[in-house]
Amino acid sequence: MFGGKMTSVGKKLIRRRMVDLSSEDTRFARCLSTLDLIALGVGSTLGAGVYVLAGEVAKETAGPSIVLCFLVAALSSVLAGLCYAEFGARVPKTGSAYLYSYITVGEIWAFTTGWNLILSYVIGTASVARAWSAAFDNVIGNHISTFFMNKTTMHVPGVLAKHPDFFALMLICVLTALLAFGVSESALVNKIFTAVNLVVLGFVIIAGFVKGDIKNWQISEDYINRSYLDPPDDISKKAFGSGGFVPFGLEGILTGAATCFYAFVGFDCIATTGEEARNPQRSIPIGIIVSLLICFVAYFGVSAALTLMVPYFLLNKESPLPEAFKAVGWEPARYAVAVGSLCALSASLLGSMFPMPRVIYAMAEDGLLFKWLCSINNRTKTPLPATVTSGFLAAVMALLFDLKDLVDLMSIGTLLAYSLVAVCVLILRYQSGQLNSPKAMEMLELNGNEEERAITNLTAASNQQKETLSLATLFNPPADTPTALSGRIVYVCVSSITTLITVICVVLTLKVTALKDANVGWIMVLVLFFVALLIFTIIVWRQPQSNTRLNFKVPFLPLLPIFSIFINILLMVQLSAGTWVRFAVWMALGFMIYFGYGIRNSVEGKNAEEPCATVEKPLHHPGLDLSPGAAAV
Repeated sequence: MFGGKMTSVGKKLIRRRMVDLSSEDTRFARCLSTLDLIALGVGSTLGAGVYVLAGEVAKETAGPSIVLCFLVAALSSVLAGLCYAEFGARVPKTGSAYLYSYITVGEIWAFTTGWNLILSYVIGTASVARAWSAAFDNVIGNHISTFFMNKTTMHVPGVLAKHPDFFALMLICVLTALLAFGVSESALVNKIFTAVNLVVLGFVIIAGFVKGDIKNWQISEDYINRSYLDPPDDISKKAFGSGGFVPFGLEGILTGAATCFYAFVGFDCIATTGEEARNPQRSIPIGIIVSLLICFVAYFGVSAALTLMVPYFLLNKESPLPEAFKAVGWEPARYAVAVGSLCALSASLLGSMFPMPRVIYAMAEDGLLFKWLCSINNRTKTPLPATVTSGFLAAVMALLFDLKDLVDLMSIGTLLAYSLVAVCVLILRYQSGQLNSPKAMEMLELNGNEEERAITNLTAASNQQKETLSLATLFNPPADTPTALSGRIVYVCVSSITTLITVICVVLTLKVTALKDANVGWIMVLVLFFVALLIFTIIVWRQPQSNTRLNFKVPFLPLLPIFSIFINILLMVQLSAGTWVRFAVWMALGFMIYFGYGIRNSVEGKNAEEPCATVEKPLHHPGLDLSPGAAAV
């Protein structure tokens, strides 16, 4: 009895979402162009960090080689971006990583992803709003903070902020109203902010190259020592490395790249526009890749200009660009930097707020969150209850809470989403049943008639019935197209690969000292894990891939998604224990909602319980489906 109940619950946890892509009908307004999506991605990703992060990393971690840090970080982010781009072409629906996980790996993973994305967007919105408030306050001489420090105080270390930030509260309320008013209006405002930001960054880059000196990339250690004959107590001469272009060595580049990786977070908001883009299967892949390219050029150019204008060890961490322009005699340029910084924060704030209600809407529509959150306003075609609710949560957090200790929680949500999307791309590419867009169906109609498709499907079905698992099947599968057996093999192998990567990352993080000391035992353990990882990767590589036509596909499978999973999990493992404790508390709250409400009200669960329900066959179903309109997972 108990075992039967546990089995039933287990099946509910891993049930997968079925998506009908035979129709492009949507409750949203399809009004976003490719340019809108590029501006949304650039605005969300290229926040105020570009005005501060470069100085901090260059001074303490990488020196002039910060340009290489951004290159490595961009390449790592592009791996995740490529996976999102393929899913954007494959599943043009609202929900981003939440929906992709639901389709591929099951309901509990989808809820975990969506719940953490909500937290990431709420904290991101609140922290950017506070940063905007602080930047504006700094421009006008700190009058706002001084007033509230004198009138109100509520400081509780680690929980509440020193004073309530009413300016951040008002800012979020204004942008919430803008997002509720309409998507096209929000996109227009975002394009204006992003354009001003890019113009200012272009000015910074050109001015930096004009006023810069290549000798600042060739500084000797003696020059650094002479510059600090009597260094302050908190500065040691070794703190600035050995000079030259790579003063902190390869370790400095890799450490800096890990920090710079988070500068490229934000492009995933494009993936939530699947039902609002005019041509999502084309626009989403282009938007993601182009926005990441623009952000890389901006980060690379600003960091190069900064380190050319001023020796890296003399940079000001708090306001590197204004101080750099002051050093080269262009002090008025600080006003342009201030304007650019505020526009960058505004675009970043919109980019954080835009996807939040759409993820909430998608989860509510599937029954995993409260149903009233999936209502769409008939006039504005926006998810009004979800927009107002998410805006209210972010506004309260911005008003009252000290967010410094919560910011790392954003990283867990984002990195978990990146990892799961890469896993989903790996799994789906090797499955026998495939998602088909209406356009793909049209191509199939042109390339073959109904009878030909029926013969092809019957042949595939007969091959599946003859298949048995053996060593030869693992490394030399007989079929050229995916079958039910090859799909299951890939499922098991990808699960094993993810587990092995997690263990390897834990060992690399916790036993780094033993590995540096050439401890034979731990080195042998790592070698064995890597050999096992290689074997599973080869098995996946040998399985037949789907030949479904898509506007974009991730190249070099299975290597690129696996490398993306490795980078994301390694960064997750390096987060502090306190961050993981807070993550556990947030997940406990989420699971209370899921097991108390979501698991019983899941739309997929209700569809499965209807005895006469006619639903499309799921992705892993080995049976036949000869109807040209069927497009299900």
